[in-house]
Amino acid sequence: MQFIETRGNDGKKAKKVNFSDAILSPSASFGGLYVPEELPAFDRAFLDRHLGSSYKELAGAVLQAFGIDIDSSTIQAALERYDLFDDPSDPVPLVQIEEDCFVSELFHGPTRAFKDMALQPFGYILSKLAQQRGERYLIMAATSGDTGPATLETFKNQPNIQVACLYPDGGTSDVQRLQMVTEEGQNLKVIGVKGNFDDTQSSLKALLASKDFHDELALRDIKLSAANSVNFGRILFQIIYHIHSYLELARKGVIKIGDAIYLVVPSGNFGNALGAYYAKKAGVPIRKILIASNINNILTDWITSGVYDLTHRSLIRTESPAMDILKSSNIERVMFDKFGAERTKELFESLESEGKFVLTEEEAAQLREDFDATFSSDTEGEEVIALYANRGYLLDPHTATCLKAYRDLRVEQLPTVIYSTAEWTKFSPTIAKALGHRAEGDIEALKWISENQRVAIPPMVSGLFEKTIRHTIIVDKDSIKEEMLKFL
Repeated sequence: MQFIETRGNDGKKAKKVNFSDAILSPSASFGGLYVPEELPAFDRAFLDRHLGSSYKELAGAVLQAFGIDIDSSTIQAALERYDLFDDPSDPVPLVQIEEDCFVSELFHGPTRAFKDMALQPFGYILSKLAQQRGERYLIMAATSGDTGPATLETFKNQPNIQVACLYPDGGTSDVQRLQMVTEEGQNLKVIGVKGNFDDTQSSLKALLASKDFHDELALRDIKLSAANSVNFGRILFQIIYHIHSYLELARKGVIKIGDAIYLVVPSGNFGNALGAYYAKKAGVPIRKILIASNINNILTDWITSGVYDLTHRSLIRTESPAMDILKSSNIERVMFDKFGAERTKELFESLESEGKFVLTEEEAAQLREDFDATFSSDTEGEEVIALYANRGYLLDPHTATCLKAYRDLRVEQLPTVIYSTAEWTKFSPTIAKALGHRAEGDIEALKWISENQRVAIPPMVSGLFEKTIRHTIIVDKDSIKEEMLKFL
Protein backbone atom coordinates (compact mmCIF):
# COMPACT_ATOMS: atom_id res chain seq x y z
CA MET A 1 0.00 0.00 0.00
CA GLN A 2 1.14 3.52 -0.82
CA PHE A 3 0.81 6.62 1.37
CA ILE A 4 -0.06 10.12 0.18
CA GLU A 5 -0.07 13.60 1.75
CA THR A 6 -2.96 15.47 3.35
CA ARG A 7 -2.03 18.91 1.95
CA GLY A 8 -0.88 17.79 -1.48
CA ASN A 9 2.64 17.46 -2.83
CA ASP A 10 5.24 20.24 -2.97
CA GLY A 11 7.24 18.78 -5.86
CA LYS A 12 10.20 18.07 -3.58
CA LYS A 13 8.95 14.98 -1.80
CA ALA A 14 7.83 11.81 -3.53
CA LYS A 15 4.13 11.88 -4.44
CA LYS A 16 3.64 8.44 -2.89
CA VAL A 17 5.73 6.54 -0.34
CA ASN A 18 5.77 3.10 1.23
CA PHE A 19 4.70 2.52 4.83
CA SER A 20 8.31 2.21 6.00
CA ASP A 21 9.23 5.59 4.52
CA ALA A 22 6.09 7.22 5.94
CA ILE A 23 6.91 6.11 9.49
CA LEU A 24 10.63 6.81 9.31
CA SER A 25 10.08 10.32 7.86
CA PRO A 26 6.56 11.34 8.94
CA SER A 27 6.74 15.02 7.93
CA ALA A 28 4.83 15.52 4.66
CA SER A 29 4.64 18.44 2.19
CA PHE A 30 3.44 21.84 3.43
CA GLY A 31 3.46 20.59 7.04
CA GLY A 32 0.88 17.91 6.30
CA LEU A 33 0.60 14.25 7.31
CA TYR A 34 0.77 10.91 5.55
CA VAL A 35 -2.37 8.84 5.02
CA PRO A 36 -3.04 5.54 3.21
CA GLU A 37 -4.01 5.98 -0.42
CA GLU A 38 -6.90 3.60 0.19
CA LEU A 39 -8.29 1.49 3.02
CA PRO A 40 -8.64 -2.29 2.99
CA ALA A 41 -12.04 -3.86 3.63
CA PHE A 42 -12.88 -4.86 7.20
CA ASP A 43 -16.36 -5.89 6.15
CA ARG A 44 -18.69 -8.65 7.26
CA ALA A 45 -16.62 -11.33 5.54
CA PHE A 46 -13.46 -10.16 7.33
CA LEU A 47 -15.27 -10.01 10.68
CA ASP A 48 -16.76 -13.49 10.20
CA ARG A 49 -13.29 -14.89 9.45
CA HIS A 50 -11.84 -13.46 12.64
CA LEU A 51 -14.60 -14.17 15.12
CA GLY A 52 -12.40 -16.86 16.65
CA SER A 53 -9.07 -15.03 16.27
CA SER A 54 -6.86 -13.98 19.16
CA TYR A 55 -5.85 -10.33 19.45
CA LYS A 56 -2.43 -11.05 17.91
CA GLU A 57 -4.01 -13.04 15.06
CA LEU A 58 -6.42 -10.19 14.35
CA ALA A 59 -3.59 -7.64 14.46
CA GLY A 60 -1.55 -9.69 12.01
CA ALA A 61 -4.51 -9.90 9.63
CA VAL A 62 -5.10 -6.13 9.78
CA LEU A 63 -1.44 -5.40 9.04
CA GLN A 64 -1.51 -7.89 6.18
CA ALA A 65 -4.64 -6.23 4.76
CA PHE A 66 -2.82 -2.87 4.71
CA GLY A 67 -0.02 -4.49 2.70
CA ILE A 68 2.75 -2.76 4.65
CA ASP A 69 6.32 -3.30 3.43
CA ILE A 70 7.56 -4.94 6.64
CA ASP A 71 8.78 -8.55 6.59
CA SER A 72 6.60 -11.13 8.33
CA SER A 73 9.22 -12.09 10.92
CA THR A 74 9.50 -8.46 12.08
CA ILE A 75 5.71 -8.15 12.28
CA GLN A 76 5.47 -11.37 14.27
CA ALA A 77 8.16 -10.24 16.72
CA ALA A 78 6.45 -6.85 17.06
CA LEU A 79 3.11 -8.45 17.92
CA GLU A 80 4.78 -10.60 20.55
CA ARG A 81 5.18 -7.39 22.55
CA TYR A 82 1.55 -7.94 23.57
CA ASP A 83 2.88 -10.87 25.61
CA LEU A 84 4.20 -8.20 28.02
CA PHE A 85 0.62 -7.24 28.95
CA ASP A 86 -1.17 -8.46 32.09
CA ASP A 87 -2.85 -11.35 30.27
CA PRO A 88 -1.22 -12.19 26.92
CA SER A 89 -4.28 -14.22 25.92
CA ASP A 90 -6.55 -11.20 26.53
CA PRO A 91 -4.51 -7.96 26.35
CA VAL A 92 -7.65 -5.81 25.92
CA PRO A 93 -10.45 -6.96 28.26
CA LEU A 94 -13.99 -5.79 27.54
CA VAL A 95 -15.88 -5.22 30.80
CA GLN A 96 -19.63 -4.65 31.13
CA ILE A 97 -20.67 -1.71 33.36
CA GLU A 98 -24.27 -1.17 32.15
CA GLU A 99 -26.76 -3.40 30.37
CA ASP A 100 -25.65 -2.03 27.00
CA CYS A 101 -22.34 -0.34 27.89
CA PHE A 102 -18.93 -2.01 27.84
CA VAL A 103 -15.49 -0.65 28.71
CA SER A 104 -12.57 -1.59 26.47
CA GLU A 105 -9.64 -1.54 28.91
CA LEU A 106 -6.66 -0.39 26.87
CA PHE A 107 -4.35 0.11 29.85
CA HIS A 108 -3.00 -3.34 30.66
CA GLY A 109 0.46 -2.75 29.17
CA PRO A 110 3.78 -1.80 30.79
CA THR A 111 2.98 1.91 31.31
CA ARG A 112 -0.72 1.46 32.22
CA ALA A 113 -2.10 3.55 29.36
CA PHE A 114 -3.56 2.96 25.91
CA LYS A 115 -0.46 4.27 24.14
CA ASP A 116 1.18 0.89 24.84
CA MET A 117 -1.29 -0.72 22.42
CA ALA A 118 0.38 1.06 19.50
CA LEU A 119 3.83 1.98 20.75
CA GLN A 120 4.91 -1.46 21.95
CA PRO A 121 4.70 -3.09 18.47
CA PHE A 122 5.29 0.11 16.48
CA GLY A 123 8.42 0.95 18.44
CA TYR A 124 9.85 -2.48 17.71
CA ILE A 125 9.16 -2.12 13.98
CA LEU A 126 10.71 1.33 13.76
CA SER A 127 13.82 0.22 15.67
CA LYS A 128 14.18 -2.85 13.47
CA LEU A 129 13.90 -0.75 10.29
CA ALA A 130 16.67 1.55 11.50
CA GLN A 131 18.92 -1.43 12.24
CA GLN A 132 18.16 -3.11 8.90
CA ARG A 133 19.02 0.09 7.02
CA GLY A 134 22.12 0.75 9.10
CA GLU A 135 20.77 4.21 10.00
CA ARG A 136 20.66 6.13 13.28
CA TYR A 137 17.46 7.93 14.28
CA LEU A 138 16.42 10.57 16.74
CA ILE A 139 12.84 9.79 17.74
CA MET A 140 11.01 12.81 19.12
CA ALA A 141 7.89 12.59 21.24
CA ALA A 142 5.72 15.33 22.70
CA THR A 143 3.40 14.10 25.41
CA SER A 144 0.37 15.24 27.35
CA GLY A 145 1.09 12.39 29.76
CA ASP A 146 0.86 8.92 28.22
CA THR A 147 2.76 9.00 24.90
CA GLY A 148 5.99 9.88 26.71
CA PRO A 149 6.18 6.91 29.11
CA ALA A 150 5.08 4.48 26.39
CA THR A 151 7.65 5.84 23.91
CA LEU A 152 10.50 5.68 26.42
CA GLU A 153 9.53 2.16 27.48
CA THR A 154 9.42 0.74 23.96
CA PHE A 155 12.62 2.40 22.68
CA LYS A 156 14.91 2.22 25.71
CA ASN A 157 18.29 0.63 24.93
CA GLN A 158 17.26 -0.12 21.33
CA PRO A 159 20.22 -0.02 18.91
CA ASN A 160 20.40 2.84 16.39
CA ILE A 161 17.74 4.83 18.28
CA GLN A 162 17.92 7.89 20.52
CA VAL A 163 14.77 9.39 22.01
CA ALA A 164 14.02 12.95 23.09
CA CYS A 165 10.74 13.22 25.00
CA LEU A 166 9.10 16.58 25.68
CA TYR A 167 6.48 17.01 28.40
CA PRO A 168 4.73 20.16 29.72
CA ASP A 169 6.14 20.95 33.15
CA GLY A 170 3.25 20.69 35.62
CA GLY A 171 0.90 19.43 32.91
CA THR A 172 0.96 15.69 33.71
CA SER A 173 0.06 13.59 36.72
CA ASP A 174 2.83 12.76 39.20
CA VAL A 175 2.84 9.10 38.14
CA GLN A 176 3.12 10.06 34.46
CA ARG A 177 6.00 12.42 35.24
CA LEU A 178 7.81 9.82 37.34
CA GLN A 179 7.42 7.24 34.60
CA MET A 180 9.43 9.57 32.37
CA VAL A 181 12.00 11.22 34.64
CA THR A 182 13.10 7.95 36.26
CA GLU A 183 13.78 6.11 32.98
CA GLU A 184 17.27 4.62 32.92
CA GLY A 185 17.97 3.91 29.24
CA GLN A 186 21.22 5.47 28.04
CA ASN A 187 19.60 6.44 24.73
CA LEU A 188 16.83 8.50 26.37
CA LYS A 189 16.48 12.22 27.08
CA VAL A 190 13.45 13.65 28.90
CA ILE A 191 12.92 17.42 28.75
CA GLY A 192 10.34 19.38 30.71
CA VAL A 193 8.99 22.38 28.81
CA LYS A 194 7.66 25.58 30.36
CA GLY A 195 4.26 25.71 28.73
CA ASN A 196 1.45 23.35 27.80
CA PHE A 197 1.10 20.36 25.50
CA ASP A 198 0.25 22.52 22.50
CA ASP A 199 3.59 24.29 22.99
CA THR A 200 5.50 21.01 23.07
CA GLN A 201 3.66 19.56 20.08
CA SER A 202 4.11 22.74 18.03
CA SER A 203 7.84 22.66 18.81
CA LEU A 204 8.04 19.02 17.72
CA LYS A 205 6.24 19.71 14.43
CA ALA A 206 8.44 22.75 13.74
CA LEU A 207 11.60 20.69 14.26
CA LEU A 208 10.27 17.87 12.08
CA ALA A 209 9.76 20.37 9.27
CA SER A 210 12.98 22.37 9.89
CA LYS A 211 15.63 22.01 7.17
CA ASP A 212 18.23 23.55 9.48
CA PHE A 213 17.54 20.96 12.19
CA HIS A 214 17.65 18.12 9.66
CA ASP A 215 20.96 19.49 8.34
CA GLU A 216 22.44 19.67 11.85
CA LEU A 217 21.38 16.07 12.48
CA ALA A 218 22.86 15.02 9.12
CA LEU A 219 26.25 16.33 10.27
CA ARG A 220 25.96 13.76 13.07
CA ASP A 221 24.74 11.08 10.64
CA ILE A 222 21.33 11.02 12.35
CA LYS A 223 17.86 11.01 10.77
CA LEU A 224 14.67 12.31 12.39
CA SER A 225 11.35 10.65 13.15
CA ALA A 226 8.50 10.98 15.66
CA ALA A 227 6.50 8.76 17.99
CA ASN A 228 3.46 11.02 18.24
CA SER A 229 0.29 10.17 16.34
CA VAL A 230 1.47 12.48 13.55
CA ASN A 231 3.21 9.21 12.63
CA PHE A 232 0.78 6.89 10.86
CA GLY A 233 2.52 3.88 12.38
CA ARG A 234 0.75 4.79 15.61
CA ILE A 235 -2.66 5.08 13.93
CA LEU A 236 -2.36 1.73 12.17
CA PHE A 237 -2.14 -0.12 15.47
CA GLN A 238 -5.01 1.93 16.92
CA ILE A 239 -7.41 0.74 14.22
CA ILE A 240 -7.01 -2.83 15.45
CA TYR A 241 -8.57 -2.52 18.90
CA HIS A 242 -11.74 -0.95 17.51
CA ILE A 243 -12.24 -4.01 15.31
CA HIS A 244 -11.43 -6.19 18.33
CA SER A 245 -14.13 -4.46 20.41
CA TYR A 246 -16.75 -5.24 17.81
CA LEU A 247 -15.69 -8.88 17.64
CA GLU A 248 -15.68 -9.15 21.44
CA LEU A 249 -19.31 -7.99 21.58
CA ALA A 250 -20.16 -10.68 19.03
CA ARG A 251 -18.27 -13.34 21.01
CA LYS A 252 -20.19 -12.36 24.14
CA GLY A 253 -23.49 -12.75 22.26
CA VAL A 254 -24.38 -9.08 22.71
CA ILE A 255 -24.57 -8.57 18.93
CA LYS A 256 -24.52 -10.62 15.75
CA ILE A 257 -22.01 -9.79 13.01
CA GLY A 258 -23.63 -7.04 10.99
CA ASP A 259 -25.38 -5.32 13.92
CA ALA A 260 -24.48 -1.69 14.55
CA ILE A 261 -22.84 -0.32 17.71
CA TYR A 262 -21.71 3.03 19.10
CA LEU A 263 -18.16 3.85 20.14
CA VAL A 264 -17.33 6.54 22.71
CA VAL A 265 -13.77 7.88 22.58
CA PRO A 266 -12.21 10.33 25.07
CA SER A 267 -10.26 12.63 22.79
CA GLY A 268 -7.38 15.07 22.83
CA ASN A 269 -5.10 14.68 19.81
CA PHE A 270 -7.80 12.60 18.03
CA GLY A 271 -5.61 9.62 17.09
CA ASN A 272 -7.80 7.14 18.97
CA ALA A 273 -10.92 8.57 17.33
CA LEU A 274 -9.23 8.52 13.91
CA GLY A 275 -8.54 4.81 14.32
CA ALA A 276 -12.26 4.32 14.99
CA TYR A 277 -13.14 6.40 11.92
CA TYR A 278 -10.93 4.30 9.67
CA ALA A 279 -12.43 1.10 11.11
CA LYS A 280 -15.94 2.46 10.41
CA LYS A 281 -15.08 3.54 6.89
CA ALA A 282 -13.47 0.16 6.16
CA GLY A 283 -16.70 -1.65 6.99
CA VAL A 284 -17.03 -2.25 10.73
CA PRO A 285 -20.73 -1.56 11.56
CA ILE A 286 -20.25 1.49 13.79
CA ARG A 287 -23.32 3.71 13.85
CA LYS A 288 -21.41 6.74 15.10
CA ILE A 289 -18.26 7.70 16.98
CA LEU A 290 -19.14 9.81 20.01
CA ILE A 291 -16.35 12.15 21.08
CA ALA A 292 -15.92 12.98 24.76
CA SER A 293 -13.82 16.00 25.80
CA ASN A 294 -13.08 17.90 28.97
CA ILE A 295 -13.67 21.67 29.20
CA ASN A 296 -10.95 22.21 26.58
CA ASN A 297 -13.83 21.35 24.29
CA ILE A 298 -12.64 22.64 20.93
CA LEU A 299 -13.43 19.27 19.37
CA THR A 300 -17.05 19.63 20.47
CA ASP A 301 -17.22 22.99 18.67
CA TRP A 302 -15.61 21.55 15.54
CA ILE A 303 -17.99 18.60 15.32
CA THR A 304 -21.23 20.30 16.37
CA SER A 305 -20.77 23.67 14.60
CA GLY A 306 -17.95 23.23 12.07
CA VAL A 307 -15.96 26.02 13.72
CA TYR A 308 -12.38 25.47 14.96
CA ASP A 309 -11.40 28.70 16.67
CA LEU A 310 -8.31 29.19 18.82
CA THR A 311 -8.52 32.97 18.93
CA HIS A 312 -10.67 33.19 22.07
CA ARG A 313 -9.25 30.19 23.91
CA SER A 314 -6.49 29.50 26.39
CA LEU A 315 -5.66 25.98 27.45
CA ILE A 316 -7.15 25.09 30.84
CA ARG A 317 -5.47 22.51 33.06
CA THR A 318 -7.95 19.89 34.21
CA GLU A 319 -8.13 16.60 36.08
CA SER A 320 -7.93 14.78 32.72
CA PRO A 321 -4.59 16.23 31.56
CA ALA A 322 -4.02 13.93 28.58
CA MET A 323 -6.98 15.72 26.96
CA ASP A 324 -5.71 19.23 27.73
CA ILE A 325 -5.10 19.93 24.05
CA LEU A 326 -6.40 22.62 21.71
CA LYS A 327 -4.44 21.77 18.54
CA SER A 328 -5.57 18.25 17.66
CA SER A 329 -3.30 16.87 14.96
CA ASN A 330 -5.45 14.05 13.62
CA ILE A 331 -8.52 16.05 12.68
CA GLU A 332 -6.42 16.85 9.60
CA ARG A 333 -6.57 13.24 8.41
CA VAL A 334 -10.36 13.16 8.81
CA MET A 335 -10.79 16.39 6.85
CA PHE A 336 -8.47 15.20 4.10
CA ASP A 337 -10.54 12.03 3.79
CA LYS A 338 -13.76 14.03 3.51
CA PHE A 339 -12.73 17.21 1.68
CA GLY A 340 -9.49 16.43 -0.19
CA ALA A 341 -5.96 17.85 -0.12
CA GLU A 342 -6.64 21.30 -1.58
CA ARG A 343 -9.37 22.13 0.93
CA THR A 344 -7.40 20.64 3.82
CA LYS A 345 -4.38 22.80 2.96
CA GLU A 346 -6.63 25.87 2.80
CA LEU A 347 -8.24 25.11 6.17
CA PHE A 348 -4.95 24.56 7.98
CA GLU A 349 -3.32 27.60 6.43
CA SER A 350 -6.26 29.56 7.82
CA LEU A 351 -5.76 27.96 11.24
CA GLU A 352 -2.06 28.85 11.20
CA SER A 353 -2.48 32.43 9.92
CA GLU A 354 -5.79 33.46 11.53
CA GLY A 355 -6.10 31.03 14.43
CA LYS A 356 -9.32 29.50 13.13
CA PHE A 357 -11.19 27.90 10.26
CA VAL A 358 -14.89 27.51 9.50
CA LEU A 359 -16.39 24.61 7.58
CA THR A 360 -19.28 25.17 5.20
CA GLU A 361 -22.69 23.88 6.31
CA GLU A 362 -22.34 21.00 3.87
CA GLU A 363 -18.87 20.11 5.19
CA ALA A 364 -20.04 20.26 8.80
CA ALA A 365 -22.96 17.97 7.92
CA GLN A 366 -20.50 15.50 6.36
CA LEU A 367 -18.48 15.50 9.57
CA ARG A 368 -21.58 14.78 11.66
CA GLU A 369 -22.39 11.72 9.54
CA ASP A 370 -19.68 9.92 11.49
CA PHE A 371 -19.22 11.91 14.71
CA ASP A 372 -21.10 13.61 17.51
CA ALA A 373 -19.52 15.23 20.56
CA THR A 374 -19.98 16.58 24.07
CA PHE A 375 -17.78 17.50 27.03
CA SER A 376 -17.64 17.17 30.81
CA SER A 377 -16.35 19.37 33.60
CA ASP A 378 -14.07 18.06 36.34
CA THR A 379 -17.03 18.09 38.73
CA GLU A 380 -19.13 15.97 36.37
CA GLY A 381 -16.22 13.59 35.96
CA GLU A 382 -15.80 13.20 39.73
CA GLU A 383 -19.51 12.39 40.07
CA VAL A 384 -19.17 9.64 37.45
CA ILE A 385 -16.06 8.23 39.15
CA ALA A 386 -17.87 8.11 42.51
CA LEU A 387 -20.99 6.52 41.01
CA TYR A 388 -19.14 3.62 39.42
CA ALA A 389 -16.66 3.18 42.28
CA ASN A 390 -19.65 2.59 44.54
CA ARG A 391 -20.67 -0.15 42.11
CA GLY A 392 -17.21 -1.69 42.27
CA TYR A 393 -15.60 -0.32 39.09
CA LEU A 394 -12.84 2.32 39.02
CA LEU A 395 -12.72 4.77 36.10
CA ASP A 396 -9.87 7.17 35.48
CA PRO A 397 -10.82 10.85 34.81
CA HIS A 398 -10.49 10.53 31.03
CA THR A 399 -12.72 7.48 30.80
CA ALA A 400 -15.23 9.19 33.10
CA THR A 401 -15.91 11.84 30.42
CA CYS A 402 -17.31 9.09 28.18
CA LEU A 403 -20.37 8.43 30.32
CA LYS A 404 -21.97 11.77 29.48
CA ALA A 405 -21.67 10.99 25.77
CA TYR A 406 -23.08 7.52 26.41
CA ARG A 407 -26.09 9.00 28.25
CA ASP A 408 -26.81 12.02 26.06
CA LEU A 409 -25.70 11.44 22.47
CA ARG A 410 -27.06 8.05 21.47
CA VAL A 411 -30.06 8.34 19.15
CA GLU A 412 -30.65 4.58 19.28
CA GLN A 413 -30.27 2.21 22.23
CA LEU A 414 -27.47 0.25 20.64
CA PRO A 415 -24.69 -1.61 22.45
CA THR A 416 -21.90 0.85 23.19
CA VAL A 417 -18.16 0.52 23.77
CA ILE A 418 -16.35 3.23 25.70
CA TYR A 419 -12.58 3.35 25.69
CA SER A 420 -10.64 3.43 28.93
CA THR A 421 -7.33 5.03 28.05
CA ALA A 422 -5.53 4.87 31.42
CA GLU A 423 -5.53 2.91 34.64
CA TRP A 424 -6.84 4.65 37.77
CA THR A 425 -3.35 4.44 39.35
CA LYS A 426 -2.08 7.24 37.11
CA PHE A 427 -4.57 9.73 38.59
CA SER A 428 -5.08 8.49 42.14
CA PRO A 429 -5.41 11.92 43.89
CA THR A 430 -8.34 12.75 41.60
CA ILE A 431 -9.95 9.35 42.23
CA ALA A 432 -9.53 9.77 46.00
CA LYS A 433 -11.00 13.28 45.83
CA ALA A 434 -14.03 11.98 43.91
CA LEU A 435 -14.52 9.41 46.67
CA GLY A 436 -14.40 12.06 49.40
CA HIS A 437 -10.78 11.79 50.53
CA ARG A 438 -8.23 14.59 50.16
CA ALA A 439 -4.90 12.80 49.82
CA GLU A 440 -1.48 14.35 50.44
CA GLY A 441 0.09 13.26 47.15
CA ASP A 442 0.05 10.15 45.01
CA ILE A 443 1.51 7.69 47.52
CA GLU A 444 -1.19 8.32 50.10
CA ALA A 445 -3.92 8.37 47.44
CA LEU A 446 -2.79 5.06 45.95
CA LYS A 447 -2.66 3.39 49.37
CA TRP A 448 -6.04 4.78 50.47
CA ILE A 449 -7.81 3.71 47.26
CA SER A 450 -6.17 0.29 47.31
CA GLU A 451 -7.39 -0.34 50.85
CA ASN A 452 -10.85 1.19 50.50
CA GLN A 453 -11.68 -0.21 47.07
CA ARG A 454 -9.81 -3.49 47.59
CA VAL A 455 -7.77 -3.15 44.41
CA ALA A 456 -4.10 -3.93 43.88
CA ILE A 457 -1.49 -1.40 42.80
CA PRO A 458 0.60 -2.90 39.99
CA PRO A 459 4.33 -3.11 40.79
CA MET A 460 5.35 -0.91 37.85
CA VAL A 461 3.43 1.93 39.55
CA SER A 462 4.21 1.29 43.22
CA GLY A 463 7.89 0.88 42.41
CA LEU A 464 8.14 4.33 40.78
CA PHE A 465 8.41 6.10 44.10
CA GLU A 466 11.57 4.16 44.98
CA LYS A 467 13.39 4.98 41.74
CA THR A 468 16.03 7.67 41.24
CA ILE A 469 15.03 10.76 39.25
CA ARG A 470 17.48 10.94 36.35
CA HIS A 471 16.06 13.67 34.12
CA THR A 472 15.75 17.10 35.74
CA ILE A 473 16.05 19.56 32.85
CA ILE A 474 13.21 22.05 32.31
CA VAL A 475 13.58 24.63 29.52
CA ASP A 476 11.69 27.31 27.62
CA LYS A 477 10.31 26.06 24.32
CA ASP A 478 12.86 28.19 22.43
CA SER A 479 15.67 26.14 24.02
CA ILE A 480 14.37 22.69 23.03
CA LYS A 481 16.50 22.40 19.88
CA GLU A 482 19.67 23.38 21.75
CA GLU A 483 18.97 20.84 24.49
CA MET A 484 18.39 18.06 21.97
CA LEU A 485 21.66 18.81 20.18
CA LYS A 486 23.51 18.71 23.52
CA PHE A 487 22.03 15.28 24.14
CA LEU A 488 23.18 14.02 20.75
